[in-house]
Amino acid sequence: MKAYVNETLCVGCGTCEALCPDVFKLEGAVAKVIRQTCTDCCQSAKESCPVEAIWLEE
Repeated sequence: MKAYVNETLCVGCGTCEALCPDVFKLEGAVAKVIRQTCTDCCQSAKESCPVEAIWLEE
């Protein structure tokens, strides 16, 4: 599974980075995917995003 962030929707709250630092990192006020291959925490990060800016694809 691969992780993606819609940078237009992202508000930079940092929840994804806190939950899944191997995959997400805040750069300025926007989250970026630093390792596209998901780990176990990706689903939690997706579900916790307040603006639904994260999606996962097989």
